Amino acid sequence: MGVLVMLLLSLLPGLCEAVLTKNLALGASAVQSSTYNSIGMAYEAVDGKRDTNYKHTCSQTAIQNNPWWRVDLMKVYHITRVTITSGEDQISGAQIHIGNGWTNNGNSNQLAATVWSIPSGGTISFDFTPIEGRYVNIFLPGMHRALSLCEVEVFAEYDPTCVPGNLALGARAVQSSIILGNAQNVVDGNRGPREPRSCSCTKPVRPSWWRVDLKKVYKLKKVTITVHGGQRHPGLEDIEGSLIRIGNSLENNGNNNPLAAVIKNIPPGATKTFEFAPIYGRYVNIVGKTPYLCLCEVEVYCW
Repeated sequence: MGVLVMLLLSLLPGLCEAVLTKNLALGASAVQSSTYNSIGMAYEAVDGKRDTNYKHTCSQTAIQNNPWWRVDLMKVYHITRVTITSGEDQISGAQIHIGNGWTNNGNSNQLAATVWSIPSGGTISFDFTPIEGRYVNIFLPGMHRALSLCEVEVFAEYDPTCVPGNLALGARAVQSSIILGNAQNVVDGNRGPREPRSCSCTKPVRPSWWRVDLKKVYKLKKVTITVHGGQRHPGLEDIEGSLIRIGNSLENNGNNNPLAAVIKNIPPGATKTFEFAPIYGRYVNIVGKTPYLCLCEVEVYCW
């Protein structure tokens, strides 16, 4: 039977943009309340196969009261998504519980979502606000019921270790065009507002932008910008209204990534820090409001 893929909308605005871990359940230790006729072992639901043949790739409990299945992730995560592929039978009314306790075999842990209906062979993802937990249970309340799972996938918020200091220092930088200096001058650690030794300016052509690649995803919280002094070339220091964008996409040169802050009130040659709600991202873009974009230093800091 073909696999029907359905994605439920997240209950948390912006969650779909969050960076998630790989499937934490893959190959993890799994147990269940019973096993049907010596086939359909619990570990079949974490073997990485969504195939719907329960005799070979799915778990299957016996018919019983309140059957359940549980995976042990071995450490605590902030879990935000569980994806379930059902077996030969439709799953209706099951509950996803997440937590760290063993009371009632883990079925008393926090309720993350209710599985109202997954058709036979269907796959549905359940997104929710982060829940801290090591154990993920699929619990099916009711009398004389069986629980068949072909795959259970568990994802958590990616929480990279924050490296102290300026992440942009010495990182690879590019920009839309060059008329003075070069893009690397903006990450050389020198805030001196002089060109071309320590600053860089684009040509007066829209769109004007500058981008740094941090090489990995970080949870970023602030960007510090030093602008051109404007002594020799008045007007180049004006980046009022330019945008700081952060994300993981290079679509439109990264200029479509989420908006972190709007640049305002930086006097010529001055340095200003812009703080914002944490954003996960690898690329930091400065998108010019005017045709010219002149920067002397951009510093990036994580959470």
